Amino acid sequence: MTGLSQIIVGAFLLSILHASIPNHWIPLVALSKSEKWNEKVTLGITAIAGFAHTTSTIIIGIIIGFFGYKLSGSYSFIIEVIAPSILILLGIIYLILSIRSNKHHHHHDIHIDADKKKNTSAIILALTTSMFFSPCLEIEAYFFVAGNLGWEGIAAVSLIYTIITIAGMLLLVWLGMKGVKKIKSHFLEHHEKTITGVLLIVLGIAGYFIT
Repeated sequence: MTGLSQIIVGAFLLSILHASIPNHWIPLVALSKSEKWNEKVTLGITAIAGFAHTTSTIIIGIIIGFFGYKLSGSYSFIIEVIAPSILILLGIIYLILSIRSNKHHHHHDIHIDADKKKNTSAIILALTTSMFFSPCLEIEAYFFVAGNLGWEGIAAVSLIYTIITIAGMLLLVWLGMKGVKKIKSHFLEHHEKTITGVLLIVLGIAGYFIT
């Protein structure tokens, strides 16, 4: 497997996990029901919120990836060791947080004050603002790793992350609207940090072997 292939696989796995986090889509299903939105409106708002979230993440990610790209050109040994080490360290941090957390809390939670739900426009603005200012930390670190492969790697992570995150949110919201009750979100909701930590550590170890 080539370096680019490993970057693509890693970005795909992280993006799927990220999109599946219950707190990314369950609140949208709840809002849809409480506000009596139809399917078209709900999915449209989901896409807007998802796009706002991915946009801010990619903006920061490109900056981080650029530093990784510059370092890879001058300090190849450092970037090949430091980049995957960052993923492993971040994975360990996630595992520690998971162990110490008695109650699950995810930094991308969507909170809408019921008293402020005056109209759909206000809700969209609140959602967009909330999602824009909560970039995904784990994928940001992965941009640094992707920078080792240059702009091709950065572009690949950006594209995969955007498509998978938005598509995943749309699918899960749509299933939620259809009354699908068998989506096993409880385990992921309470073990998201553990799963993320393990995945980051695995990707970090694999990164040492990227050629």
